Amino acid sequence: MAAKYIGGGRSAQLPPLSAASPTGSVGALDTSIQIPHSTMGGGVTEPTVADIAAHPFGLTEAEKPLVVELAVASMEELLQVAQAGEPLWIAGGGATQIMDQEVYLQRFPRGIGPTPPGLTSETSRHTGLVIMNFTSLVESFMDPNRWADLFSSIVSRVKIVEVLSTGVAGTYDGAIQLMYAEFQVPTPLVPTRENYFLRYSKRVDNLWVVVDVSIDSLRGNPPPALLRCRRRPSGCVIAEMPSGYSKVTWVEHVEADTKSVHKLYQSYVDSGMAFGAKRWLCTLQRQCERIASVLANNIPSRDLSVIPNPEGRRSMLKLAERMTNNFCGGVSASTAQTWVTLAGSGADDVRVVIRRSVDDPGRPPGVVLSAATSLRLPVPTSKIFQFLRDERYRTEWDILSNTGAVEEMFYVANGPDPGNCVSLLRVNTANSNQSNMLILQECCTDESCSLVVYAPVDIAAMSAVLNGGDPDTVMLLPSGFAILPDGPQDCNSTLTNPILTKGSAPSAVSPQGSSLLTVAFQILLDHVPRLSLGSVATVNKLISNTVIRIKSALLCNGA
Repeated sequence: MAAKYIGGGRSAQLPPLSAASPTGSVGALDTSIQIPHSTMGGGVTEPTVADIAAHPFGLTEAEKPLVVELAVASMEELLQVAQAGEPLWIAGGGATQIMDQEVYLQRFPRGIGPTPPGLTSETSRHTGLVIMNFTSLVESFMDPNRWADLFSSIVSRVKIVEVLSTGVAGTYDGAIQLMYAEFQVPTPLVPTRENYFLRYSKRVDNLWVVVDVSIDSLRGNPPPALLRCRRRPSGCVIAEMPSGYSKVTWVEHVEADTKSVHKLYQSYVDSGMAFGAKRWLCTLQRQCERIASVLANNIPSRDLSVIPNPEGRRSMLKLAERMTNNFCGGVSASTAQTWVTLAGSGADDVRVVIRRSVDDPGRPPGVVLSAATSLRLPVPTSKIFQFLRDERYRTEWDILSNTGAVEEMFYVANGPDPGNCVSLLRVNTANSNQSNMLILQECCTDESCSLVVYAPVDIAAMSAVLNGGDPDTVMLLPSGFAILPDGPQDCNSTLTNPILTKGSAPSAVSPQGSSLLTVAFQILLDHVPRLSLGSVATVNKLISNTVIRIKSALLCNGA
């Protein structure tokens, strides 16, 4: 199929779009594709995107060429869009680029049909260098597990529904996959987005193109769930660069229903920062730097706190990766979990969700209570990140460690930015009757998002990890912070500005930008899986006091 329809990088002409279809679907598929609906209590209900992916429709041999042609046409559109300049692309807010929709519709009048009513169009493009060769990048994008690991802070769930083509000559050149994915932002206040789409990878001269496109246009009456978020041709164009680097141009062209986004995050989502090209590419750059640091062997040993054992470094990084992935998935508004707002929890609403941990080797067994709150602070993301990640200031906000000094025992660098690292902290309690506590902490930062994630760890288990032992046996219950930029930031303040602490010059509103901070805790409950007054009061007090301490330390109590 790939050789017949994709060979030579030239596509066949698409059949005419059905004029009767409101979505401009391919007429030949209007009646032949049927999607089963989920049922509850004997009645037919609207299927979710996950339902559709779990019960995929079957493509006949006659239908597959039409799907292939949609993929090829989308690839050619993405290649043109990625390389175009004005008037298609115009300057957006900050340093971002957005697409002129009138020019787009003139150049690409066919596409996947008109925008459904109620959806907002989001477009963005971002280009940068990535420390990974383009063959490895394509392999990572076409492998769902590697792709989910690479973008763990964005991709909460992924599934390959059907492989339509594996590519040619043992490569992913011409590979086509039908996929389901859920995309997240690390806060309960932004609903996740679910997509059902084709992914197609193609070698074009000296470039690789990986494109996604929604398939709701392939049926005349698609389920409403597929029309809440659509991906017009989106993805990346990858060029090979010297020394194992790749130049990546990322394009996101999405239509989504944003009415359920909390007003605190409305401008952040509308700006394209939440799910836009800049976040995808910045995350890719940081994760590739992480992979390079895991594989590196020339680690300087002059600093005694650096783990000299390569196996110990890799085990510690793998453990921290699982911890951070768990945190991002646990704090998002995924459809797999329902958050409940605590009544009377104050101006910054505290939201909670309960999960049962059973037979999970990486989590302690029992009932886990997760609680989170999000708020805006008139402080740049860099200053909040610097304050929260520095163990010297930990006692100013961490209620659980404020009785003793905190010191960094070991750390592992995660890239050239000093803010990207994994640390093992020790809390030296003032009470001689209490044993010292160890905390595993990962800090990661880029232009789109900063995270500080930590979890108490068992001393014996960490000793085994530092000696290269299996990190999957260590039980973790991560808590932490997600810091997102709320408007333009002063890039010069990333690592040079002093931290705003008590005693420094007060500043009501920083001229360098404000931030959206999410504070999240996970607590192991020892009773039945329901919210008791005691557990509610405990977690509410914990989060509220932490927020008060952070505001006080950053001199923004009026925020």
